[in-house]
Amino acid sequence: MKASEIRSKWIEFFASKGHKIEPSASLVPHNDPSLLWINAGMAPLKPYFDGREKPENPRLANSQKCIRTNDIENVGKTRRHHTFFEMLGNFSIGDYFKEETVTWAWEFLTSKEWIGFDPERLSVTVYPEDEEAFKLWNEKVGLPAERIIKLDENFWDIGEGPCGPCTEIFYDRGEAYGNDMSDPEMYPGGENERYLEVWNLVFSQFNHNKDGSYTPLPNKNIDTGAGLERFASILQNVDSNFDTDLFQPMIQRTAALAGVKYNDSVEIDVALKVIADHIRTVAFAVGDGVLPSNEGRGYVIRRLLRRAVRYGKVLGLDRPFLYELTTTVGEVMGMYYPEVVDKQEFIAKVIKTEEERFHETLTDGLAILADISGTAKSEGRTVISGPEAFKLYDTYGFPFDLTEDYAAEHGLTVDREGFDASMQKQRELGRAGRQENESMKVQGGPLADLEVKSEFVGYTDLLTEAKVVAIVAGEALVETVGEGQTCQVVLDKTPFYAESGGQVSDQGLLRGAGVTAKVQGLFKAPLGQHVHLVTVESGELHVGDVINAEVDSAKRGDIIKNHTATHLLHKALKDVLGTHVNQAGSLVEPQRLRFDFSHFGSITPEELTEIERQVNEQIWNRLNVNIELKAIDEAKEMGAMALFGEKYGDIVRVVQVGDYSLELCGGCHVNNTSEIGIFKLVSESGIGSGVRRIEAVTGRGAYLYVESQLELLKQSATLLKANVADVPKRIEGLNLQLKEAARETESLQSKLSAMEAGQLTDQVVQAGNTQLLAARVDAPNMDALRTVADELKVKLPNAVLVLGAPADGKVNFVVAVPAEQVKQGLHAGKIVKEVAAVCGGGGGGRPDMAQAGGKDATKLDEALKLAVSLVSGHNA
Repeated sequence: MKASEIRSKWIEFFASKGHKIEPSASLVPHNDPSLLWINAGMAPLKPYFDGREKPENPRLANSQKCIRTNDIENVGKTRRHHTFFEMLGNFSIGDYFKEETVTWAWEFLTSKEWIGFDPERLSVTVYPEDEEAFKLWNEKVGLPAERIIKLDENFWDIGEGPCGPCTEIFYDRGEAYGNDMSDPEMYPGGENERYLEVWNLVFSQFNHNKDGSYTPLPNKNIDTGAGLERFASILQNVDSNFDTDLFQPMIQRTAALAGVKYNDSVEIDVALKVIADHIRTVAFAVGDGVLPSNEGRGYVIRRLLRRAVRYGKVLGLDRPFLYELTTTVGEVMGMYYPEVVDKQEFIAKVIKTEEERFHETLTDGLAILADISGTAKSEGRTVISGPEAFKLYDTYGFPFDLTEDYAAEHGLTVDREGFDASMQKQRELGRAGRQENESMKVQGGPLADLEVKSEFVGYTDLLTEAKVVAIVAGEALVETVGEGQTCQVVLDKTPFYAESGGQVSDQGLLRGAGVTAKVQGLFKAPLGQHVHLVTVESGELHVGDVINAEVDSAKRGDIIKNHTATHLLHKALKDVLGTHVNQAGSLVEPQRLRFDFSHFGSITPEELTEIERQVNEQIWNRLNVNIELKAIDEAKEMGAMALFGEKYGDIVRVVQVGDYSLELCGGCHVNNTSEIGIFKLVSESGIGSGVRRIEAVTGRGAYLYVESQLELLKQSATLLKANVADVPKRIEGLNLQLKEAARETESLQSKLSAMEAGQLTDQVVQAGNTQLLAARVDAPNMDALRTVADELKVKLPNAVLVLGAPADGKVNFVVAVPAEQVKQGLHAGKIVKEVAAVCGGGGGGRPDMAQAGGKDATKLDEALKLAVSLVSGHNA
């Protein structure tokens, strides 16, 4: 059975059981800083599990693309380690529970209509205290008690939030994978290759509370996960996941490119497997907007790419080749994941660019490795240190084994323990860098089951009469709140927009008979009601009160200008930079708009000018903004852009700006682009992982921004004693004067350095069998000190130079050692390091030339005496 058939059967089976099939979410988590990647089928559904949101259908199923990057070094060396994989899942949010989950799992696995496993080959594990699960397997399904193993670790718990026991299902692969029943690990759940876990069923029935206690969940949930790759390896009767149709096309294509054969040698097979795994991961990640960089997700992708390139070299592939495999990834995965086909050209371009860059870096890294080896030998070391090896790994992508091989060729070894320690330190820093805030929330609260209706009328009305239907204060539903109290209010209808899709919440007032309350923001309750964050300014507010809900129209007016402008900006970015540009987040508030988007490389000033011009042109064209409700499929056929991380229902809101822009959007907009007035870019920058950010202003904000820039120009003109129109010409003239002054200064400094050098030559002393000049020099900075050193090297070609120059209470050092003395073992870098240490500083450099800085110039003479001692001692 092909992997695509297995996936289809999963979806078809759970659809037949009343499940809504969720599309695979982006690999980049949306509004979840606790995760670097989506790493499980339930990860995008966490708001449902902890009760922050209520799904339209409590039964859900999916095939979710996932990335896990722990144990990368094991990929290709074991049967089932992957960085990218697909997790099949079925979920119940407060609907069915253990009985349906267990019986459906058995039906799917054993029925010939579906997977058709031999029931005699299946075993399960359960949590020892979960008697209900044991009885279901034993009495309902009919599984013999000896094939139901009780394990203490069968309890799923990640800290605060929902948790509960689990049951895992294992497939017996037969005696060929292990027949030593005396082995204490030879059982389902043990460390062995015979019993393969295929499905984990988690019964979320408890809240793990902040105080460490466990209480029953208000709504029990089901969370299951099965590995598509594992199913495929069994059903295709192959030795490992890499031998399935999910990996073999990439493996065979790579083998053809390299002129090697799969299954010819362990070394070649490992390389082919690593490349097949990593190209899937990189292609999908780039397709979801992650670009290679030196931090976060981008660093992971860069590391995987470089690891794959290194294994390509094992196969003799010394040129960029990974990008050629992206078409094969699309052929294998594109039926269910069209993004790897639709974006194949862009994905290939990113990968090829990164490959070319790394091939250049490898050359640089080899040169650095040669220097490290040379230094080690000159210092009498036989070991390359752990930090040195880790720097090669971290900066240049050199795997430890490459450094080890090179070192062995030069009679050296590498400190593995030190390397591992540096690696562990980096992992700890990475974990600390991630925001480890609530992975899940404790389920429950007064809004969790609040079923009152609340209608949003704010697309058309900014003032409406409404009834107070619920008030929450102090984590409880209350009937009344008084002056000065802060609370949460639900109205039967509201004109206030609740923050979503990047657009901030409206602000305004609730006014009634004897009461005024300020609305400071909003959020959506689990059942979708708009919840107003309110402070009562005067009087009392009661459930049942009829009040006027009034949005701050000035702020809303500024917000809608900025929101429509983001749509125009998105389209202009695609037109100017390329269709690969996709929104990666946005903020729309009254004062400004912020727009994050995927793009590798910098943006030129000319491109920014063209982007701004195009947006303003659409404003000048006075385009009408038409908004319609459409079926999701119809909207996509129209070409409407779906935005990053947003979830869409069956009916969507389509925002069309003339014939220029077409997007799915739930936000608020102007009626005509002319209302925006003007659009001005304020800043553009890279914010990491191949994502760039533009900040801009419109309307009132643009006017204030332009005024502030004009005021700066006027101040500059005043300082320059020129008219505003003459400022550029005046600055140009000053620049010419400064360049001329710099040239004169440089000439004078050169003459002074020559004079200084001439006065120092008579201070040369004999240190052992070496001439030495260790002297205090009058040089205002390091450049000037190096110039003096260069003059002295001409005048004293055989002398060791140790020069120190005080500057603003600190001191600069330069050490120069002639080639003959370098051969005798003198090392400028070592000398300058020890000399600078006397003055509380440090530095280093090559054997022939080095420089350093010190913090305490009062110890300069002491440092120079040490230099005499060092050189004399070496030549004694």
